[in-house]
Amino acid sequence: MNEHTIRRPAISTKAVIWSGLIAGAVFLMLEMLMVPMFLGGSPWGPPRMIAAIAMGEGVLPPPATFDMTILLVASIIHFVLSLVLAFIFAFIAKGRTAGSAALIGGVFGLVVYLVMFYGMTAVFPWFEAARNWVSIFVHIVFGVLLGWVYATVAGRVVVR
Repeated sequence: MNEHTIRRPAISTKAVIWSGLIAGAVFLMLEMLMVPMFLGGSPWGPPRMIAAIAMGEGVLPPPATFDMTILLVASIIHFVLSLVLAFIFAFIAKGRTAGSAALIGGVFGLVVYLVMFYGMTAVFPWFEAARNWVSIFVHIVFGVLLGWVYATVAGRVVVR
């Protein structure tokens, strides 16, 4: 390295995994709590919408009841997407403070919401039914948490 070379921070795999899993878990729990609390829907509606990506529209409510297979498929899809989004976000967040990463993460979460609920409805038309303030809120929370956890964990990684 010469004196004009700028060393850019590397992406932390550990931070990607932790931020994706934590933000993904909080997202899923919040949505399953807030949909019945504020929108009068079933807590099992959001997992069914996610599972329908792989299982088809036949799993969509009604009835929006508990089904272990649907919950398992939804969880796999959801956490894989959370980890992919965490990896993408890591390119934006690397080297940032937890505060700035959280702020940028909130915007990232909103962009993810817009892509999923407006861009992807051509492929998954049932997402249109979930265009509401709860979905917007949980996506922003996902992004804020994603950014904060990523920067916090990445800041504690020891480079040797």
